[in-house]
Amino acid sequence: MDTSNLTYKRIVLKLGTSLLTGNGDHLDMDIMSRLVSQVARIHAVGAEVVIVTSGAIAAGRHRLKANHELHGIPLRQVLAAIGQAHLMQVYEELFEKHHITVAQALLTKADLSDRSGYLNARNTFISLLELDIVSIVNENDVVAVDELAGARFGDNDNLSAMVANLVDADLLIILSDISGLYTADPHTNPDARLIPEVRNIDTAIENMAGTTTSKLGTGGMTTKIEAARLATNSGVSVIIADGNQPEIIQKLAQGKAIGTRFVPSSTKLESRERWMLSGLCTRGRVSIDDGATDAITHQNKSLLPAGVLEIHGEWQRGDLVDICTKELRIGNGIVNYNSSDMQRIKGSHSTQIAQTLGYDFGAEFIHRNNLTLFHNR
Repeated sequence: MDTSNLTYKRIVLKLGTSLLTGNGDHLDMDIMSRLVSQVARIHAVGAEVVIVTSGAIAAGRHRLKANHELHGIPLRQVLAAIGQAHLMQVYEELFEKHHITVAQALLTKADLSDRSGYLNARNTFISLLELDIVSIVNENDVVAVDELAGARFGDNDNLSAMVANLVDADLLIILSDISGLYTADPHTNPDARLIPEVRNIDTAIENMAGTTTSKLGTGGMTTKIEAARLATNSGVSVIIADGNQPEIIQKLAQGKAIGTRFVPSSTKLESRERWMLSGLCTRGRVSIDDGATDAITHQNKSLLPAGVLEIHGEWQRGDLVDICTKELRIGNGIVNYNSSDMQRIKGSHSTQIAQTLGYDFGAEFIHRNNLTLFHNR
């Protein structure tokens, strides 16, 4: 198939609730049909597409209609269970008109929190793409209940970034009811300016995200920026745009400058490093001093116990933990010592490890080969 008119071939497309409902209380069939038709057109010229969709809870609320009192049953999970079947039926019928087969994938953080789960999901998605099947992805809200700490992605913006990471996407498109990142809230400030390109997600960009709001949905601009950070750190371009603009999906796939584009901060990463950077399976975090920060960020050195100031959480040897400065999360790594051991040897010189613990697993808390850093900080 001819892909010469496409700038991006493998695309993850995130569709928000406010877009799919037209800011209403149920799925808007006209809007969804237009979006599916656009996907079908780029699919016909060789684009590989994975859709991360919201809308199940909105669909469930509309289908349930009456106000049921649910005693001891989380309403969110009930609505998702009812709405997901309807949402998938809509996608299947719309894509069938274009002779495109779709597959459903419901994910939770737990599914991807270990290396084997991550690889199994990755292999499945890659196989579906090779078969020209469009995967429809959503978080499994029925299983990933809020009460299970860390079990949920939290929103489909972050899920879309994780899927883009998972499949080595060229582009992540996040479509909602707003045209991109603005200097202020465009709904209330007539002087707000759209930012066409972001090369570094810093504090100023994060502050702007807090001023840009969407009418509906759970994500908001802040979570879209979080998703952009994760995806760009894995070498994926990210664009936030208004899904109501005509032919928006084709234009973005062809490289047209619309919305806000976030430039990748690194080249495509090896699969293991992408898995680590996703942060899905971190068991805790450590705070490090300025000397350790300089050593790992500028000198390509390992993180030693001497540079660890504080530890938070509980973990075992071989687990993944976040690495933080006094202000920022700067990366993560696979540890050589469990949290109890680190509580005893933090701040200590490496020569003191065996004396303190009665054994040692090496001088490094995290060896540089098991350490990854976020580049756009």
